[in-house]
Amino acid sequence: MDVLQLDVSGRPQAWISAKEAAVIYASDGIAWTLGDTCKVLRGGTQRSTGRPSRIEVHPIVAVRGAVPSRAWRQAPALANHKLFSRDRQVCAYCGRGFEFDELTREHIVPTSRGGRDSWMNCITACRSCNGRKGNRLPEEARMTLLYLPYVPSLHEDMILRGRRILADQMEFLLASVPRSSRLYA
Repeated sequence: MDVLQLDVSGRPQAWISAKEAAVIYASDGIAWTLGDTCKVLRGGTQRSTGRPSRIEVHPIVAVRGAVPSRAWRQAPALANHKLFSRDRQVCAYCGRGFEFDELTREHIVPTSRGGRDSWMNCITACRSCNGRKGNRLPEEARMTLLYLPYVPSLHEDMILRGRRILADQMEFLLASVPRSSRLYA
């Protein structure tokens, strides 16, 4: 189970383990939390009280003193699993759904023709359609895009990373995802 780490302003920074979150709790580094306790970590005995130590970890933690994330100003890193998730594992040319291992990263403008390896030039395609299009533009291959590419927001990127996301975390992240996102489809 991963914990969603935010800066104090509420911008996502990273997915961290419950143990990493416990270290932040123990050093009084948590500014605020959201969600019901998702993990209880037990340790040794407290010197001052003689009681067993216990840290309740919440699914979303805002870290005090964390440098506000600049990631929200930049496009998230492009990776195949995030691209395929963004596109709902649907080929942009034939419209059929596929398993991850049957999909390819398709460049609308081929890299050999000056196309960039970016969110706005990449879509998901099945191996058959990608091979059929080859080194041509879609219109040259007489293939129509069924959907357009877009750059995911930071909140979408946190979802696309493929973690097991708890309901509280998903609700928090989706609250900042545009309704036009394919994540709602």
